[in-house]
Amino acid sequence: MSGPSQTAQEPIENKRQLVEWFLKGCTPVADLKIGMEHEKPPFYIADNTPTPFSGKNGRAGVEDFMDKMVSDKGWLAGTREKGKLIDISKDNAAWTLEPALQLETGGAPHKNVHDIALETARTIKDAADIAETLGFRMVATGFHPTHRADTLELMEKSRYAVYRDHIARHNIPNGLDIIACTSTVQANLGFTSEQDAVDKIRASLNAAPAVIAMFATSPFADGKPTGFDSYRSHILEKGWDGRYGFLLPVAFEEGFGFERYTDFVLEKMPMIGFYEGHTFKPAYLSKFADFMEAKLEITEGRAATLGDWSDLLNTVWPDTRPRKFLEMRSADVGPPEMVTALAAFWKGLLYDKTSLDDTLALTKDWTNGERDYLRMAAPQAGLQTPFRGGTLQDVCKELLNIAEAGLKRQNILDAKGLDESQYLEPLKEIVSSGLNWSQRLVQQFNGPWKGDISHLFNEMDYARSPSVLKAAPAPALKRTANGPKLP
Repeated sequence: MSGPSQTAQEPIENKRQLVEWFLKGCTPVADLKIGMEHEKPPFYIADNTPTPFSGKNGRAGVEDFMDKMVSDKGWLAGTREKGKLIDISKDNAAWTLEPALQLETGGAPHKNVHDIALETARTIKDAADIAETLGFRMVATGFHPTHRADTLELMEKSRYAVYRDHIARHNIPNGLDIIACTSTVQANLGFTSEQDAVDKIRASLNAAPAVIAMFATSPFADGKPTGFDSYRSHILEKGWDGRYGFLLPVAFEEGFGFERYTDFVLEKMPMIGFYEGHTFKPAYLSKFADFMEAKLEITEGRAATLGDWSDLLNTVWPDTRPRKFLEMRSADVGPPEMVTALAAFWKGLLYDKTSLDDTLALTKDWTNGERDYLRMAAPQAGLQTPFRGGTLQDVCKELLNIAEAGLKRQNILDAKGLDESQYLEPLKEIVSSGLNWSQRLVQQFNGPWKGDISHLFNEMDYARSPSVLKAAPAPALKRTANGPKLP
């Protein structure tokens, strides 16, 4: 969740400025980079309960983690709220706190996946070492396996207070669970021109259901299987009255570009809140166009700035989010190997022109109905989602081949002479076997765990670096139904 925009507080005089805000993100090919963000819920080792911000009864809390990362690992202290440290940074990477204290790593922008792999390993090791000394760890799962929002501690930040009020006012189903119980890994990529951005948005939205299926790690809620491979993606789908988890159908309209997206946001996405200084205040679904014209009483006559525009965009969460870069938001968080796999997958698909064209060609005749079907069905049926006489697993194989070819053509080698396609190995195992992380975990829950969810906290503990490559997979799950049907 973002804080106040760092965009210059330039007044908005016309809509063209909003469009040009996106255009300022255009980057030369040679300067394109990729950055990763991943969220991880902390839990006490002794009893697997959530770790609060401030420790009690002799136990450490998340605030102790932040302080100790500074004192012991050389991270730099950042923002404090009410005297409490809530973010730290090092080498352009950062640790911040999500609404229910999910520990988020915001990686630095890198030109290759080799550097992302090194950064991911280093930052996770720093955190795992410190957390262990404090009696807690982090679990790699996309939805909290045992707790709902009403039993989790929520951060005391003005933004989250407004979100809670917004959810209550509009009686939004699963509203708090969406922000408190979910954890994602997100890839951020650049674009060279408006057309390049359009091509990447369309390609990534079409690939989003495949990413949901391959990266699913959230089959559990309330201590038991939910029947979904990605329960996180399921509750996000068109959540918050359509602001979350959707495939942005306007992106597939003829003539789509930054102006069309600007119009979509202005017309379809009213304000949730706005910043005054560092305080986020409620906007009660006011129209941003009225804010631009200084017509809102709640802003006391202040006209909107480009910083406010950036803040509005931060309250719209499609599976690919256009900003001055593109955010790919479809994947459940997973172990470190899955973080680097996601970076490699998107870099292979989108940063090689042939691969981008091949992805668009593969999906060019998909209809909005088919896209909506895949987005709805993939969280439940995963790789076994029926599609066009085959399954989503078949689509994943083709996309994975395209991504691998793209990375090989980019031919960026590490010290051992290996290119970036090496990081796709976990995905190759998942796609060839038909077993994503969720299916493997449910098999263990129904088998050796004997229905005891506590084993998950050990199995998916970041300190253990869980890997699908360490052991041969069990036989594929038997689905009891054929999955959702096309509308």
